[in-house]
Amino acid sequence: MFDDYDDPERLISRERRAEDSDEATLRPTRWAEYFGQVKAKENLQVFIEAARGRAEALDHVLLYGPPGLGKTTLAGIIANELGVNFRITTGPAIEKPGDLAAILTNLTNRDVLFIDEIHRLNRSVEEILYPAMEDYALDIMIGKGPSARSIRLDLPQFTLIGATTRAGLLTAPLRDRFGMINRLELYTPAEIGQILRRDAAILKIGIDAYGIDVIAGRSRGTPRIAIRLLKRMRDFAQVRGSGVIDRTIAEYGLNALEIDEVGLDATDRQLMRNMAEMFSGGPVGLDTLAACCNEDAVTIEDVYEPYLMQIGYLAKTPRGRVLTRLGWEHLGLSCPVDYEKKSKGTGNMANGNPIQLELDLTGETAGEEQEQDD
Repeated sequence: MFDDYDDPERLISRERRAEDSDEATLRPTRWAEYFGQVKAKENLQVFIEAARGRAEALDHVLLYGPPGLGKTTLAGIIANELGVNFRITTGPAIEKPGDLAAILTNLTNRDVLFIDEIHRLNRSVEEILYPAMEDYALDIMIGKGPSARSIRLDLPQFTLIGATTRAGLLTAPLRDRFGMINRLELYTPAEIGQILRRDAAILKIGIDAYGIDVIAGRSRGTPRIAIRLLKRMRDFAQVRGSGVIDRTIAEYGLNALEIDEVGLDATDRQLMRNMAEMFSGGPVGLDTLAACCNEDAVTIEDVYEPYLMQIGYLAKTPRGRVLTRLGWEHLGLSCPVDYEKKSKGTGNMANGNPIQLELDLTGETAGEEQEQDD
């Protein structure tokens, strides 16, 4: 899974690290302090106001998207705006149905229960959750064998907020029980800039508008990464500068950390360079690429590829991974003249556009067996 294979040494890792321990003190608690995710924010404000007006529990909410985009923060704001208690747990922490029963029976009316990594719930625990979400009731089996009997306990009306980085791993019955499903998108540099300005003031870090722009542009659209870079630039400003993060210090520090202008680090660029120099840009199978890069295939697929595909530097085809023309240009290499012809079936890659997949007469993607062999 994504969170199991993220490299803890990468500064631009989206997963939470030990140095992010002060995230809780930086988290906004009200809508006025929360920047970005405009569409989700506007809709949730309406639903929360309606629920408060009816004195009812808010319907269950599912938040999904890459790590570091503020799912826990958003859940906390929802609870604060509702004026209710906020209980936090994670999917892996709820090992047995009894664990979930203990949590649910301790809730009070209209409380918010937040389950992070909800896609990692045990199946037996998940089945207990169905009637709790739908009927606000808990079905418990007492005894074993012929004398076993089921008891239904009434629960207070509560709001479950589930967060996941892998929405596709949620079962359909669980996903269908959420009344509101919100995908959190990557932040724009302007939104990241607003977050940096607020957090720099809280942390008492001197930074000017130019320094904010440089850091925001290299944060991969992720607040967690932006805050981490802000702290590292504070160190450079303290030792190599005058204590204030300006454009010169920000560029110097980020270049020293090998983070380029679009947020790629040395590992990202090495993966792309291997594709360009060893495989002429592809197509190349995942396992072959992993062996050449000395990385685990799951790590490449879940950690490195997503952002490279989001910015249009890498594309997946039925025959394997290919480097787009934008990727070649970013490396400062000349794209082969016959590259697009050679990568038949990858569509128009001149501008990193989504690829067109060729289908054979059976409806299966061409070259699927070849990638599996690789």
